[in-house]
This record gives sequence, C-alpha cells and structure tokens, in this order.
Amino acid sequence: MPQFQPFLTIFRQPFASAAEPASERGALGRLPEWDLSDLYAAMDAPQLAADLQKAADDSKAFETRWKGGLEVAARTDGDEGLGAALRQFEALEEIMGRIVSYAGLTYFSDTTDPARAKFYGDIQSKITDVGSRLLFFPLELNRIDDSVIDAAIGNDPATAHYSPWLVDLRKDKPYQLEDRIEQLFHEKSVTGHGAWNRLFDETMAALRFTVDGEVLTLEPTLNKLQSPDGSERRTAAQALSKTFEENIRTFTLITNTLAKDKEISDRWRGFEDIADSRHLANRVEREVVDALSDAVSQAYPRLSHRYYAMKARWLGMEVMDYWDRNAPLPETPQKLITWEAARETVLNAYGDFDPRMADIASRFFNRNWIDAPVRAGKAPGAFSHPTVPSAHPYVLLNYLGKPRDVMTLAHELGHGVHQVLAGEQGALMAPTPLTLAETASVFGEMLTFRTLLDATGDPRERKAMLAQKVEDMINTVVRQIAFYQFERKVHTARREGELTSDRIGELWISVQGESLGPAIRISEGYETFWAYIPHFIHSPFYVYAYAFGDCLVNSLYAVYQNAEEGFQERYFDMLRAGGTKHHSELLAPFGLDASDPSFWSRGLSMIEGLIDELETLDKQL
Repeated sequence: MPQFQPFLTIFRQPFASAAEPASERGALGRLPEWDLSDLYAAMDAPQLAADLQKAADDSKAFETRWKGGLEVAARTDGDEGLGAALRQFEALEEIMGRIVSYAGLTYFSDTTDPARAKFYGDIQSKITDVGSRLLFFPLELNRIDDSVIDAAIGNDPATAHYSPWLVDLRKDKPYQLEDRIEQLFHEKSVTGHGAWNRLFDETMAALRFTVDGEVLTLEPTLNKLQSPDGSERRTAAQALSKTFEENIRTFTLITNTLAKDKEISDRWRGFEDIADSRHLANRVEREVVDALSDAVSQAYPRLSHRYYAMKARWLGMEVMDYWDRNAPLPETPQKLITWEAARETVLNAYGDFDPRMADIASRFFNRNWIDAPVRAGKAPGAFSHPTVPSAHPYVLLNYLGKPRDVMTLAHELGHGVHQVLAGEQGALMAPTPLTLAETASVFGEMLTFRTLLDATGDPRERKAMLAQKVEDMINTVVRQIAFYQFERKVHTARREGELTSDRIGELWISVQGESLGPAIRISEGYETFWAYIPHFIHSPFYVYAYAFGDCLVNSLYAVYQNAEEGFQERYFDMLRAGGTKHHSELLAPFGLDASDPSFWSRGLSMIEGLIDELETLDKQL
C-alpha cells in the first residue's frame, strides 16, 4: 500500500531545520518554495475530501467484486479478466499515492506544526484503513498456481501489460503470511513502526544545540563542522555530542523497539538473514550485496585511510580529530554560490549530456517543484519524492550556497528526471528498487562535477574540487557501507536482548574506527553520533544502496567516456524502465554485470584514481 517514501540524501547535508542568517539569504538570491497545488490546494480542499471518499468507496467495491474470484479472472479476459482487476487496482494505488504524497510533503514542510502533524497522522490512518481492503489482492494472486498466471499473461494483452509486476510479486510468495496476519501487520503499522518513525522525526526537529552562546538547530550546527576555523568545528562537535547525550535514552529506545519490531516481522516471514527483507525489496541478491560490502571493506586502506592521511598532512596535522573530517582545505573557495548560479551549473551539465535531460530538469525550476530554503521545522536533508505518475516529483533541499549544495541539487534532480521518465510505467511499475534508484542521481552528480572540473584552470582550485569529490565519494561508499555494517551489528546484537546506549555507542565506534582509519582520532563524544542518522530508523539497511549506486555509476560513466553513438539512448531506456526489469537486464546493454565480483573493484578503482590524481597534483603545487 502507498507510503511516503522519499529518496533521501544524508551524506552531504545531513539535516536542516532552521533559517539561515538573513545576510546569507540575500546573498543566495530568491530561493524557490514548492507549489503543492498540483496535488491539492490545501489540507481542507474539497477535492482531497472527495478523493478520500472515492478511495474508501472504490476499495470496498473492488474487494466485493474481486475477492475470492481472482483465479477465475485469471482464466478469463476482457472486463471480467485479471487485466481489468489490475487496472482497477492500479487506479486505486494512484489515488491513494496522491493523497499520501500531499500529506507527507505538507508535513515535511514543517514537522513542528501540530496541525500538519495531525493531518499527516490522520491521512496515514485513513489510507491504512483503505489499504486493508486491498490487501487481499496481492496475497490471493500469489496463491494462484504460476502456470495459470503465465497462461493469463500469454492470452490476455491487458494482463500481459502488467507481467513485470506479476513476475516481481511472485518473489514475495515464500515470505507471505496468512491473510489475517498480513492484515494485522498492515493495520498495526500506524501504531507500530510508523509511530516510532514520527517520534524520531519530531524529536530530532525539536533538538537545540548551543554553540558559543548561540542556540541552533541541527543543520546549522552540523554545517559548522565544515568551518575553516578549527576551534569552531570543535565547539560545534561538542555541542552536538552534549545534546545527543541528553536525548540518547529516547534514541536508544526507538532503535531497540524498531530493531525488535523488524526481528518479529522477519521471523514470522521466514527471512534467514537480518538484511534479507531489504534485499528482497531491492530485488538484489544477498551475494551481490555481500560482494559489494566485502570489496569496500577491503578497500578502506586504499581509499579512506589513504585520503585522510593526506588531508591531515595538508591541514598541518599528524592526526585529525573526528570534527576535522569534513574541514575545507585552505584552497577551498568560501564564496557562496547563488541559487541562479547553481541552477545554471546543473542544467548546463545535464544539457551537455543530452538536451532532453536538461529539459526535464528545467521543469523543476520553472514550475515550482523545488523547495530550497532552510526553515524552522523543515524536514532534514534532501530528497526527491516521486508522488504519482499523473502528477510529478517534488524535490526538497536545504540550500546554503556551498559547493556540496550544488552537488546535492544535481543529485536530487537526477532522481527527479528518473522519476519523470519511469512514470510512463504507471503507478504499479514506476517505482524503482533503491539500488537502481540511486543510478540517475549519482550520474547527475558526476556530470555536474566533470563539467565544473573541466572548466577549472587554477591548479589549487582543481585540487580543492578533486578533494571535495573524493570526500563525497568516500561518504557515499565507505561511510554508507560502514553504516550498513553498523546496522548489521546492532540488529544482530538486539536478537540477544535490549542494547544499552553504551553498547550501541561501542558498536558505532568499532565500525567508524575501521572505516576512517588511523589518521582520524575518534575521541569521547563521538559515540552518540549514530543517533541522528534517519535511515537507521526509517529504512533499515537502506544505506548500502548509495554505495551500490556510486560504484555502478563509476562503471557506467567509464562506459560513457569510451562509448560511441547510442549511450544516451540506452541510458534513457534504462531510466524509463522503472521497476520493470532486474538490475542484470538493465546493465546488460552497457556490458556491465553486478553479480561479477570484479565489477565492484572496477567501480572503486575510479575513486582510487582520483586520489592518485590528487596526490600527483599536490606534488606539483
């Protein structure tokens, strides 16, 4: 059933929930705010109320007409056939998705507004009730013999249209429970993991951090970790640690509860490994993810350890403190980048690749599909939410004018372009597994980075840009795999009993030490920094998708650089496919195979090559 599922970006702008200084607002130019009226005019809009009623009425009618009769429908065609049922089911998914999208986007515009929070909660509850009437449909379909479904696909064009969705649905069959249990799981999600997710969001939005007498919310405080002033970075880190520690019991309870909730669900469904449910949702094999995780772990010394040792030397330190990890190099330009300049940079990069890509991305700017300012209560980080195919995606940013913000804009617009193109598949087949959903976003970043780098003639500025890109790739690959390994340790340990805050902190420090290496000093206070990562709460084991996407795009970009004619068309075909094809089918036209262990090594070699280039450039300066 529809849920609000943005594609999140946390590794650059981890959170944002407070207005930036007025002086910086003016320097950035006019920042756009999204116009949600393409979904509904307001929370009390008559059309929204009418659609809620229609969803309730149509779901009842759908259940009455089709429940218990799907096998007969699969042996029929026309208006009484399975294809007709699938069309009706998709129409219900579309209307519910529109409602949930509007509620989610409204809430995340200001998570501290009680009226919006109530609206979001009420909508979730109503859509859950509607969804309960539709739950029988995929469950009953999976009880029909595969031969009957195959025959329906072969005999009825209407059913054949949905064959990718039907084939995909069968992968859930081994983990499907009895109907009443599935209904219980579904209905209790609002008071179960959904409620704990909301508690995390609202608690995080309410946190305050005191830095040199100034009371800040999370994003401005985290932003100070990128300050050129080392004492300011240290003070910000201490403020973060202090507030996290004061609230650590709440975050520990949320983590323990959700880990146990997941263990119960996994046990009932029969998943063997703690991450298998995520792998199933991503339509990726456990062996492929294990190969990725192992390849990245083995590359720690060549990537993060090596780079941070170089950076410590550049900063005049033998060892950096953890708060120095994202410190700017002395060569890094400190000038703010206006919104108009960021827009032009990304659209030019997209246009140089293919004008069609820039044309789609320009709609986000021209039609108010982007919400860019930092505001009190606004949702953390950045995301692109696809809404539904009959509408369009919306992008949320927290734009502060830093080079990383430009890369985040390029990233989220990549998601947006992907979501627009995949929308052609319809509500059931447009959604893309997370592993492939990161492809267009990371590719968009790479295009933007390469455009900027090629236009840079100053060797010192080039060094700063290369260093920034290497850090972003380390954050995307190394850091996210470390996050994945941390989650594995937490969920494994939770099966033996509740975890104390100290124990979670120990697990956090262990993986951070391994991934960051000896050039980073992990001192007291950092043990609480696991608490602010939303992916651990909202989407357990989501994080490896970033590493998957980055390594995939590194290989894909290498193909693009050496390609003759036709790469762009194959690339657009891949994005248009949405969720209709397995990753092996989508990568085959490019000569790539993610099941090949050497695939990941090739992707990681691009990061290593950039570090080599940095080292050579540094010797020349």
